[in-house]
Amino acid sequence: MSQQSDPDHQSALGAEPPTAEPGRVKESTPEHPAGEPEESTLPTPPPLGEPVKGDPKFGRPGPPINTNNPFYFGFIATIGALLAFQLMKIVADLSQTITLVVIAAFLAVGLDPVVRYLQRQGLRRGASVAIVFVVVIGIFGGFAAIIIPDMVDQATELVNSAPDQIDNLTKTPWINDLNAQYGVIDNLSKQIRDRASNGETVMQVFGGVLGAGKAVLSGLASTFTVLILTLYFLASLNNIAEAGYRLVPRSRRTRVRALGDEIIKRIGGYVAGQVAVATINGVCSFVMMTILGIPYAAVLAFVVGVLGLIPLVGATIGAVLVVLVGLFQSVQIAVVAAIYYVIYQQVENYLIAPRIMSRTVAVPGAVALIAAFGGGALLGVLGALIAIPIAAAILLIIQEVLIPRQERA
Repeated sequence: MSQQSDPDHQSALGAEPPTAEPGRVKESTPEHPAGEPEESTLPTPPPLGEPVKGDPKFGRPGPPINTNNPFYFGFIATIGALLAFQLMKIVADLSQTITLVVIAAFLAVGLDPVVRYLQRQGLRRGASVAIVFVVVIGIFGGFAAIIIPDMVDQATELVNSAPDQIDNLTKTPWINDLNAQYGVIDNLSKQIRDRASNGETVMQVFGGVLGAGKAVLSGLASTFTVLILTLYFLASLNNIAEAGYRLVPRSRRTRVRALGDEIIKRIGGYVAGQVAVATINGVCSFVMMTILGIPYAAVLAFVVGVLGLIPLVGATIGAVLVVLVGLFQSVQIAVVAAIYYVIYQQVENYLIAPRIMSRTVAVPGAVALIAAFGGGALLGVLGALIAIPIAAAILLIIQEVLIPRQERA
């Protein structure tokens, strides 16, 4: 055998026998009785909380909190419920401010296509925004300078002539028949006289005047706020969108940016198209009322244009209002106005609106109807205005993201 494998030879050369591995039982010796394990050579960890060399400045972190403890779950659930309630209260308190911000954002998105068109002509975005904003302010200022004085005069005349208009209405034969059967006009006149003779009515009217003045000042302040926010959003729309895209993971940022730009384009086109359709409706209504001799044409045309911004039902409400005012003049004028609006609605639905809105949003009629009524129920007129573009954005995401993913599954 070789020398390396001969233990007697190794002992003779003075080599020490191999030591036992830590933790293994050594042979019985006076120092280590048989059956006792050898002490481990690994260092014993210090007690928890005592500083150790190399630990952080404020010591080692303790064990994690036991999340399975019922007390922990109840505490966290209670805190979450309180925070949710407080958040809802804050949103309710800021509802007017949120409404102004949403209106300004939609106006900015609606004006963005015009700004982009000027940019394609070689102008910088700042110059394009300034031109668009000056033109918009000029249009509204000119409209206010020309129309508002006539609107105020006509509105005052409408209020002052209300008794005469009601008296003319009572002279209509079919109205007299209704009054003879049910006493509608007599009961209404009695209530008006009773309220006029009541002293509390004066205080209510005085409070109403103060409330009206306060509402006018609040409306002016809100309009100024919307204009300032619109200018800010329009100038920094690209930066705001880019900041939102940077919150998306980098691997998905390109696709999200493409979808986001398309959504902004569709919403902007929808807002601009809806304003164009409502403006055409208001102008045509003004011409019709001028021809028929319906009084207060400027006021009614402005109201029809504003109501035309409300999708699906706004134009119909404006038409009903004009027909009712025409009814104060004569039944024939009211019938002619009703026939005009029936014809105009067909022209608008099948000729004007498709041409203007063809490249903006494509929302099925049923979806648009449900979205408009749902948005109106949740947020009133504002909800009805923004419901259809939001529905268009959701449909785009479904078509471009959800359906392809389901096809690959």
